[in-house]
Amino acid sequence: PVFAGMNGSAIENFSCVIYNVFLMNCTWQAGRDAPADTQYFLYWQNSRDEEEMECELYIKDENCRNMGCIFQNVSIGTEKAYFLVNGSSKDSLIQFYDEYIDLYKIEKLMPPSNITVNCDEIKNDCIIQWQQPQISHSKRDRCFKYEINVKYK
Repeated sequence: PVFAGMNGSAIENFSCVIYNVFLMNCTWQAGRDAPADTQYFLYWQNSRDEEEMECELYIKDENCRNMGCIFQNVSIGTEKAYFLVNGSSKDSLIQFYDEYIDLYKIEKLMPPSNITVNCDEIKNDCIIQWQQPQISHSKRDRCFKYEINVKYK
């Protein structure tokens, strides 16, 4: 078998979130048994048709170790995106971590915009209107549920 790297050296707690329509933030923690000099590198592929790209903007910890990545201009496709984080160290081989993620499942939706409230005291009713929030993925008009909390003062 191929020597795959030291056990416990791969990253842990990998997670990503998409916010503000086209920004994506991924973070991770160093492997608990990774040597102190381990540096991690994130590569990702939005779909099989696109090239694999390395992170352009790493988030670093106080020891200048890459612990996350900020992506700009992310668009959500229909396929799962592929993420790979590998590492390097002078002392030993580092195990890689990889995961396929449905990007639409990690999108944090924006709040609705242009909210207006018009109340008619004589009829004793109010009309509340809003615009659907911007959304990164393509199923734009489906699956929106709204909750309105009305507090009387």
